[in-house]
Amino acid sequence: MKNDTNVKEELNKRTSDDSGKKKSLRKSTSKKIADGIIFTLLSIFSISMVLPFVWMISTSLKTPGQTRTSTPEWIPDPIIWTKYVEIWEKAPLLTGFMNSTMYAVIVLSLGTFFTALGAFAFAKLKFPGREKLFLALLGTMMIPFPALMIPHYILFVNLGWIDSLLPLIIPAMLGNVFMMFFLRQFMNGISDEIIEAAKIDGSGFFGIFWKIMLPMIKPAIAAQVILWFMNVWNDYVGPLIYLHSPTNQTLPLMIANFNAYYDIQNDFPLIMAASLVSMIPLLIVFFAFQRHFVESMNYAGVKG
Repeated sequence: MKNDTNVKEELNKRTSDDSGKKKSLRKSTSKKIADGIIFTLLSIFSISMVLPFVWMISTSLKTPGQTRTSTPEWIPDPIIWTKYVEIWEKAPLLTGFMNSTMYAVIVLSLGTFFTALGAFAFAKLKFPGREKLFLALLGTMMIPFPALMIPHYILFVNLGWIDSLLPLIIPAMLGNVFMMFFLRQFMNGISDEIIEAAKIDGSGFFGIFWKIMLPMIKPAIAAQVILWFMNVWNDYVGPLIYLHSPTNQTLPLMIANFNAYYDIQNDFPLIMAASLVSMIPLLIVFFAFQRHFVESMNYAGVKG
């Protein structure tokens, strides 16, 4: 009897082990299938995002006649590079590059500093009305830009700033509310004990901000700099309203005028070459800060 009982227990154990292995195998198989489906969908989405950029490169290397063919030609034959030389001869793109670079550098350098300083104040300093003032700042994000265009234009006319970069630079360099909100949330995740320890060591608030907080929030700043630079570099409405002289125009405004003129002549390779050249600074900034961008996203995900 004892032997029969032991045999039954052994059979039951093996059966349960086999069923457990089958369940884990089914789970592993279903997980692999789900991962495969997700990978396929993401690959299709990525290819659909890259294809327009590839088509722009292909078109910029063609002749105007090749762009009017009925069948798409992804690899031009022959490949022509002359359009990348012509764009500098047929439009003052270098002036546009210089104006856009000045606009972006001043706004991002000073604006990032003032925004981070404001975020530090709202995150770590205690003062009356702090939350109400911060909510008021967030409320300004709800005001659409068209509602402010006429008052802003009248103000800048009275100041004599029209047809200069000042209407674009001065308001933006004072700070970015969305970036301030993001950095404030990032700083709230940093322990207050670090601030108290720095105070005990005799450091002032600006010293704490400059020596402690700024190095700790570099990933968050890098992520926001990428997004802010995209908005500044691609800004079209502001320059269209305030800038009139060709020597003061930024690159997006010059590209728009350039495209409107050569679109009539069906010179699409020239248009694509100019558009691709205007994207180079965006790519440089992204690849320069992408590591910090990913770090900030990982931090936000872990914190969440």
